[in-house]
Amino acid sequence: MSKTNIVELERIASQVRRDIVRMVHGASSGHPGGSLGCTDFLVALYFNIMDRKEGFDMDGRNEDLFFLSNGHISPVWYSVLARAGYFETSELSTFRQINSRVQGHPATEEGLPGIRIASGSLGQGLSVACGAAQAKKLNGENNLVFALMGDGELEEGQVWEAAMYAAHHKIDNLIATVDLNGQQIDGPTEEVMSLGDLRAKWEAFGWHVIESKGNDMESLVASLEEAKSLAGNGKPIMNLMHTEMGFGIDFMVGTHKWHGIAPNDEQLASALSQLEETLGDY
Repeated sequence: MSKTNIVELERIASQVRRDIVRMVHGASSGHPGGSLGCTDFLVALYFNIMDRKEGFDMDGRNEDLFFLSNGHISPVWYSVLARAGYFETSELSTFRQINSRVQGHPATEEGLPGIRIASGSLGQGLSVACGAAQAKKLNGENNLVFALMGDGELEEGQVWEAAMYAAHHKIDNLIATVDLNGQQIDGPTEEVMSLGDLRAKWEAFGWHVIESKGNDMESLVASLEEAKSLAGNGKPIMNLMHTEMGFGIDFMVGTHKWHGIAPNDEQLASALSQLEETLGDY
């Protein structure tokens, strides 16, 4: 897969943000805030960072893999998968509809290309990524496994079990990212349950730790390349990614209030007026 340049990545990200708000508005349900904040990350991953092969199969042999643990931000993932060619963008219009493959949370029973696990029950994705990364090492593959979690998700104990496991087994082909937007469904993470010094915690658990700016495409791509350069050195890699929930839309940015509600008609029009249509709406 050829790498996409920064200008084009930003153009794709603008279109993905349009897709997100249109999907959630069309369904009158969904999670726009975290999706908008993580748009640059998913676009960078699929169009620049990951080594992807043509087509899709569940085995994922001889290619990099990605697992979304905070599955409620499915709108951004679906949009990126469609824009990357895994399925037709027209299918995005069926988001959260009965019998749609584009469910509210990613699932596997409908066979949507790009989805390898059901997710959204928070705390589980890092464990799955550990297993996939170990399988690649056992198979003699040199590919990487990426995973994304939310910061509020770190309140789940299974995350820290997986963190210990990955370090103990030297799963050094694993690059995990935490979306540090400081917000969760009930309010700011500092008010719900303070996360403390996350860099010190992950380092104490035996991980390489980097920090990135998740809403600055050029800086983000450089940080993800740095993370890749750390692979193979005996430790899993943690990317603490600083983002703003709702990034790109002025009335959504920086607040937990847009964690899980849909814009009305007027709000959709306002949001779309702030986002350039670069690839054509579905």
